[in-house]
Amino acid sequence: MTLNDPRYDGPQIADEEQQRLLDETVRMGELAATQLEAALGLLGSDDPAAAQRIIAGDAAIDALEQQISHDVMRLALHGPMARDLRGILAAIRITSDIERIGDFAANIAKRSTVMGTPPPLLRITALHAIGTLAVDQLRQVLAAYRDHDAASALRVRERDVAIDTAYTRVFGDLLEDMRTDPYAVPACTHLLFIAKNLERIGDHATNIAENVWFLVHGDDPLPPREKRDHSSTLGAGSAGNPAG
Repeated sequence: MTLNDPRYDGPQIADEEQQRLLDETVRMGELAATQLEAALGLLGSDDPAAAQRIIAGDAAIDALEQQISHDVMRLALHGPMARDLRGILAAIRITSDIERIGDFAANIAKRSTVMGTPPPLLRITALHAIGTLAVDQLRQVLAAYRDHDAASALRVRERDVAIDTAYTRVFGDLLEDMRTDPYAVPACTHLLFIAKNLERIGDHATNIAENVWFLVHGDDPLPPREKRDHSSTLGAGSAGNPAG
């Protein structure tokens, strides 16, 4: 029996309880988006105090995740109806993705302070562009979750290809920078990790989008999705051009 099955029947959770769970989850997501924006603002700068504030701010995201987990467990004990159970399951999955996004934002802030040699300005600009896409994706999917808008969530999911494409390009460019300038290796290594963090944030936004679909449509299958992260096919000298 699936969660779409009308035979799955239990007590209905009060609307205000469901709304509280949704509001807490969206608030957690907004905190993560704000953290990510602040971390992106540190790229190319040297501001350890600001970085430390972002790293410390991750605790607020973790605390909200714990509160939501507590609320989810309490609601689940009521043996909710299928529709309400989907909301509970979606919330706990989405908060897990948001928590990872918060971790990535903190990691970006930390790496911004330990690059050593100044990073290549062109790559910083490229990472800002990827980061802006990631922040937009996160905010749009949070709005889709808040509004139970599966169509908007699918559009977010489809747009992840733009982050994948930009990530593959900057990955290849950074490899080329390291090949041609050994002194750039320390900074470019940190930028590679930052680029991967941003690509993974896009993946987590996609996960959230898929959970919005689940919230609205239950077990109905999702349409196929294109991926364009070809970084595993690149080597030094590829200059951001995917193989194949």
